[in-house]
Amino acid sequence: MNHLASPSLSLDLEQSRAVLERLRARAAATVIGRDDVIELTLIALLSDGHVLLEDYPGSGKTTLARCLGESLTTSSELAPFRRIQFTPDLLPSDVTGTSIFEPERSRFTFRHGPIFAHIVLADEINRTSPKVQAAMLEAMAEKQVTVDNDTHALDALFFVIATQNPLDVAGTYPLPTPQLDRFLFKISMRHIDKKSELDVLKQYPRPSLDMASGLPKVSREELLAARQAIRDKVTLSDAIRGALVDVATALRNDERVLQGASTRSLVLMMPALQARALLRGRDYVAPDDVAALALPVFGHRLECVPGVLDKGEVIKACLGPIVDKLAAASMR
Repeated sequence: MNHLASPSLSLDLEQSRAVLERLRARAAATVIGRDDVIELTLIALLSDGHVLLEDYPGSGKTTLARCLGESLTTSSELAPFRRIQFTPDLLPSDVTGTSIFEPERSRFTFRHGPIFAHIVLADEINRTSPKVQAAMLEAMAEKQVTVDNDTHALDALFFVIATQNPLDVAGTYPLPTPQLDRFLFKISMRHIDKKSELDVLKQYPRPSLDMASGLPKVSREELLAARQAIRDKVTLSDAIRGALVDVATALRNDERVLQGASTRSLVLMMPALQARALLRGRDYVAPDDVAALALPVFGHRLECVPGVLDKGEVIKACLGPIVDKLAAASMR
């Protein structure tokens, strides 16, 4: 099975946006009151990134991930969606798979683990050991797993939504900086507003996943083609690239910051900016895109000095003058 095949379709930007809007409609019908989280998740999916959700139990993370999986049609033998519940006793082979000896053939056969899916929910990822986290890191960074010195490719559409509870710290293994850096976004989910919560209760007894059952799905090939279209056809100017470097430099030089944004974060951010521009109906990246994505991209990568509690304020202070200058230049 060739997991790394090139897209078999070619889409223009209007067709690519239509693909995303179909996904957005299904997710919005299933997960109420989370439009901002849905948009960031779709941006990550389209830009080949991964998402870390910091949430309270029962906030809709599993429903969102399962909805995306059930919105996908594929001719591949891979499962559209798999959920991995991370626990302290989990082994890397429980995630990646293992080699099984077949006596009748006198050989070992690789049995795929649950990570071999298009969309994977890594639930409570900070509850598992560093060994398992390292296996996930390779999969997220390289789209492959190594078992018994053999490398097995994951699908081109491999997408991870990982979760961790912000309040439950007992028995957890905090994610190391290299692992955090593999996530495009870290999204903090809070309780939804009263109207949205009432709308959720009004759905009872119909399961929330049934709310999108009548809406059109998208194919794996369409998503891969849309991913390629934004990279090729949404303009990312030199001024935007320069602004990203300027923001990263400002963060690194800020006296409140011990460790700033990595170069990898800037590379990952570029297709995310293009994806957001497409969702906004533009064929170019604007200063507003940089401002909107700065916190979810940089927030989890910064390590601040003791006493600094709000990383958002640090990012806002460093970002503001640069985005203002960029916006002024774009109006000339």
